[in-house]
Amino acid sequence: DGIRDRLVTGVQTCALPILKKILITEFMEQDSVDSISEVFDVMYDPSLHENVERLSAQIALVEAVIVRNKTQLNEALLLKASNLRFVGRLGVGLDNIDTNYCSNNNIFVQPATGMNADSVAEYVIACALSLLKNIPISHSGTVSGQWPRTSVESRELGGKTLGLLGFGVIGKKVSRLAQVFGANVIAYDPFVKSSDAENLGVSLTTQEELFSLSDVISIHLPLTDETRDLMNLSSFNKMKKNPIIINSSRGSIINENDLLRAYKENLIGGFALDVYNSEPVIEEFYKEITSSMNCILTPHTSGVTVESNVRVSQFIADKVIKFLAG
Repeated sequence: DGIRDRLVTGVQTCALPILKKILITEFMEQDSVDSISEVFDVMYDPSLHENVERLSAQIALVEAVIVRNKTQLNEALLLKASNLRFVGRLGVGLDNIDTNYCSNNNIFVQPATGMNADSVAEYVIACALSLLKNIPISHSGTVSGQWPRTSVESRELGGKTLGLLGFGVIGKKVSRLAQVFGANVIAYDPFVKSSDAENLGVSLTTQEELFSLSDVISIHLPLTDETRDLMNLSSFNKMKKNPIIINSSRGSIINENDLLRAYKENLIGGFALDVYNSEPVIEEFYKEITSSMNCILTPHTSGVTVESNVRVSQFIADKVIKFLAG
């Protein structure tokens, strides 16, 4: 009996290791969630971002949080996250995360840089081709019985000048795809060496030159105080070639009221927006859009494909495992 008591006591006092806790507040590929769960204690609730009270309670318990763009990791919320060491962003933009607070409090922020770049680049080229050919107008005319075979003008991307505002990972991928179609690519990016751009067959220009020379303008910039409202009526008035405008970066870079005015005044030939000043897009804006306009509106999905979701999710899963296991 004494031996048995000692064995039982030994079992009772043998504590299991406490697993580090990770919170996932938005959609993540299940295989990637499972891979994290093999190592850590994971709380996965794709709708948690909708309930700030519950989110505040949960984030106080964890060492890592994984988010997309709907979870607002502002200072008020982060103050409750006393154990937090790692923020994983299932995407690239960080404007929903108080990065200054994170930096000052030793919280590492990891975006999925480059993981959805192919998806965004394909989106840009698809929109450029569609809008140069006036496909939205042709489609609406055809399905309404007008048969606009001769009234709608169609153009090719080959021989046109594509201007890229920002020449990072996505901009470079867009340039390579556009060059396959025979487009001339120019870019404005003060942080890129002209020799690096020239090696890719791209000429760096000033912002004003890009506005003046481009048949298509695609935006690939972060949202900062300097880039907010960068595309406004003054910008559109500098555009000489009635260009197509494509924005898949951040909505507030374009002044939406000025964009609509520029289209109505024929300063631009069409536009594609995947991002907006407010998301979901507000009625005040979308009620101005008609079926006769050469435009494409999508719900912030340019970087969201079946393939990119897998890449983004596994990239962040690998990073959080490595960070917390180290």
